[in-house]
Amino acid sequence: MNSSTAINSLTTGLSIKISRSNGRVHSANITGINHQKGVVMVEWVENAATKGKEVDFGELIRLNADLFEYMNSLDQTEVLPLKENVDIQKKNSRQTISRIPAPPAFSQRSYSLRRSVQTKPTALQQVCETEESLPPALAKVSFPNGSARRKSTVVQQMEKMKSKRETDKAKNTEMRAKRAKECDVKWEFQKMIEDFRDSLEYTPLSFSDPSEDHRICVCVRKRPLNKKEIAKKEIDVITIPEKGLLLVHEPKQKVDLTKYLDNQTFRFDYSFDDSATNEMVYRFTARPLVQKIFEGSMATCFAYGQTGSGKTHTMGGDFCGKSQNSSKGIYAFAARDVFMLLSQPRYSILGLEPYVSFFEIYNGKVFDLLNKKAKLRVLEDSKQQVQVVGLQERQVASADDVIKVIDIGSACRTSGQTFANSSSSRSHAILQIVLRRRGKLHGKFSLVDLAGNERGADVCSSDRQTLVEGAEINRSLLALKECIRALGQNQTHTPFRMSKLTQVLRDSFIGENSRTCMIAMISPGINSCEYTLNTLRYADRVKELNETSSGSNSDSSDKEDMEVGEESTAMDEDTVLSNQMTSFYDAMSCVSELEEKVVEEFHEMIQRGMQVLKMVEQPSYDLQSVVTRVKEVLMEAVALQENVKSLESAIVAEEKASSHLKNRRR
Repeated sequence: MNSSTAINSLTTGLSIKISRSNGRVHSANITGINHQKGVVMVEWVENAATKGKEVDFGELIRLNADLFEYMNSLDQTEVLPLKENVDIQKKNSRQTISRIPAPPAFSQRSYSLRRSVQTKPTALQQVCETEESLPPALAKVSFPNGSARRKSTVVQQMEKMKSKRETDKAKNTEMRAKRAKECDVKWEFQKMIEDFRDSLEYTPLSFSDPSEDHRICVCVRKRPLNKKEIAKKEIDVITIPEKGLLLVHEPKQKVDLTKYLDNQTFRFDYSFDDSATNEMVYRFTARPLVQKIFEGSMATCFAYGQTGSGKTHTMGGDFCGKSQNSSKGIYAFAARDVFMLLSQPRYSILGLEPYVSFFEIYNGKVFDLLNKKAKLRVLEDSKQQVQVVGLQERQVASADDVIKVIDIGSACRTSGQTFANSSSSRSHAILQIVLRRRGKLHGKFSLVDLAGNERGADVCSSDRQTLVEGAEINRSLLALKECIRALGQNQTHTPFRMSKLTQVLRDSFIGENSRTCMIAMISPGINSCEYTLNTLRYADRVKELNETSSGSNSDSSDKEDMEVGEESTAMDEDTVLSNQMTSFYDAMSCVSELEEKVVEEFHEMIQRGMQVLKMVEQPSYDLQSVVTRVKEVLMEAVALQENVKSLESAIVAEEKASSHLKNRRR
């Protein structure tokens, strides 16, 4: 039986086999045949819902070969055209069904086929035939009573599916063209970077190189491209040819659309490429500072950089999925060296006792990570020494004890979602290793994992929490740079009160025995180029301050002095906050101070009220004393109400400052 004969034998209502997109084969009924498109429309019931699709003639014949074979074997009188079957049924007074059993393989199918072939035309088919037989002029006439033929739900769904396919196809075509264009642009820049790298001589930093002693050590570490960046086919724009040199290949385009690279050069004490391990970074950064705390110094090592650049990986340890191996970070390496030095004879006779504390600073508030994130207060004592009231210090006996403390604290640290990282640390985490001799402070090593730096444009969020969070991070980082500036230039005044971070680290910025190490973390991808440059400029300013304090540029010419002076003046102008940003910071500080005041007064009022309730629960109590206490509580409530009004006004002022800041950014 040829294909045309097989297709002509099909009728509406016939039960056939169809194949679904998932490969499942089941039966369905034919509702229509379109010879022009070469398809049949079928319907079936699934989960109490009627569904439909179009099936090509070729697929239909392939899936129903047995059916067409059987239809060919039937007598012509049994497979009459639909109209002749109807005429015969009208003439016959009754319908007889043969009781002779059919062949075993086709008995049930023969019965359903005979019934489907001898069925009367459906209403939809009659309407279609009627409309096709009408002249074109009459076919377009609409019925006055609104009884015009409606499309079936299957046809409507098919049209929607077709429209959706065409829309998706257009979108995919546009996306492919855009990606191809981006790939061409990236490939151009990649070729330019590779050509530039081929002209360089490489002498990378090795583990055997000697470490140098710096009062302020500034180094930079480049992380490898992550899986997301590799999937996007980002190119690496960072080159580290030697120990202290780093190059950023910033892609740019001229007015005439000519593409070129702006190769910017930065010099630091140490530069670590993407092959450097945490142990190697520790070898040249934090390890020299461990020796200093045994000599009575106050040392600080902090990791700074963009969100997702690898700060927590460097300080806390390697990540394997979402779990962190705390034994492979700078925290753990420093702890091991502390106990190694404690075991040496020249330090063991001093009777030094090691203690560890771990806390975080989030939105200008201090929380103890070893005491269920209890809120702490930062105050100055009578000797003008900053004290973190309530901070737990745990005495440790080995490096393993320190690693356990790190695991406990890291699990409690505040994190959130940012544009670059789905689980980003949004607080400054500070691990302090303290050496005490007979109860007195001998040396302290503060290891700080800073929160990710934010651009001003990223700070301007509609969410107040995100806005305040980013602004507080930026303010603390600005204050940290100013304190390092004062330390490098031996200034008499250190502005450590600008933020809680610098206030807590005050003793690390004051005195001749202070030592600081900064590890700038950068991302190598082309899409992070702007953030990388911001991080490097921040670190470069710290490095320039260190060089200025050492007087290393005294031999330079007058022209070079003038250029350096102009450059530093320009950088100083960059660091000055605008009036809008300053007013926003002031408003934010006012809200924070009033918030703490209101919460503290409310807590004290509740405690006094609880005391009154305990008094009246006694079998016998002094009524006059109770009345006096209640009056005191009510007076405190009045004062609290005034502070709450002040807090509301401060919140309104903060919102106004925030709106001005957003308008300026736009």
